Amino acid sequence: MSQQSTSTNQPTTPPSLVPLGLTISLAIFALILACAGYGFRLLAGHDVGSVLRHALVVVSFFVIVVPCAFVGGAKLMNTFKHTNIQTRNALTLGLLISCVAILTIMGRYS
Repeated sequence: MSQQSTSTNQPTTPPSLVPLGLTISLAIFALILACAGYGFRLLAGHDVGSVLRHALVVVSFFVIVVPCAFVGGAKLMNTFKHTNIQTRNALTLGLLISCVAILTIMGRYS
């Protein structure tokens, strides 16, 4: 006879996720913030090639690399620390940190 523990029969609660609309809104906001100053640089007469190279690096870093680093960190913590961090929550936190970092940089240089 197999004997089951009472802890395995308890219903599991669904994970708490950040609303999808908030994640998408932060992604759009991070993209707009990252691209914000480049039109002004072009109007000021800076070289188009250098502006586009700088924009490619900065926008991809803040919109892709930072959120992916948070997702990767969450996956590592889930694997090694046995936590339950949801991917969407980690992505939203990464986008939020990107927005805060961009606004900090903008405030520093304004």
